[in-house]
Amino acid sequence: MCGRYVQARAGADLAADLGVHLAEGVEVRPSWNVAPTAGVPIVVERLDEDELRREIHVARWGLLPGWAKDPKDAYKAFNARSETVVEKPTFGSAVRSKRCAVPADAYYEWLPEGNRKRPHVIRPVDGRLIAFAGLYEWWKDPSTGDWLLSTTILTGPSPAPGTGGILEDLSALHERMPLPLGPKHFGDWLSPETLEKDDAALLLTQLRAEALEVASGWEIYEVGRDVGNVRNNSPELLEPLHR
Repeated sequence: MCGRYVQARAGADLAADLGVHLAEGVEVRPSWNVAPTAGVPIVVERLDEDELRREIHVARWGLLPGWAKDPKDAYKAFNARSETVVEKPTFGSAVRSKRCAVPADAYYEWLPEGNRKRPHVIRPVDGRLIAFAGLYEWWKDPSTGDWLLSTTILTGPSPAPGTGGILEDLSALHERMPLPLGPKHFGDWLSPETLEKDDAALLLTQLRAEALEVASGWEIYEVGRDVGNVRNNSPELLEPLHR
């Protein structure tokens, strides 16, 4: 799963690194301890005068479908299982037509040890961005008429035991992992085209098949427990723990 992550690039830098546009009026601030309900950058592709355009927008982390009555329900949907997402009412509409990428420099996972948990960082060895497969939705507040953009990060199974190397380490850390987008299907995922349910399910299968190739370029190391408090937010959270 993914409940905390790092997005350490300001808006202009993030747009340049991704080769996309920063939507007008959008401000992206770096964060080394992103938590659910925070405003996070997402990459969407849309038609602009018959031309496809990729843009960064900011969405609340925790998906809120258009039919939801209580905005507090968004907290329950910061992750979505990619294997079942096409069948779930909360995500079914979004997976067919509102797909996005959620950029990250790293994410955190906690390894249980007795009655405590040890936080670890997972990030690309080469310092490149990860683009998690995400979904987005628009929700209209019935009391104010204001529109809220929200998002969720899809997850998939961690590598099977016995795969060796970094994939073996991922397997030992947690049974689930956020689903990274690889180059083969990045464009297919961002396409604003509305998919039939079976086509969306096939695309998700392709993403999961490519995910292990992407993850093979990651590294894992233990960090200090300060990351457990969301009020702590600085680059020092990424420093390796020296036992």
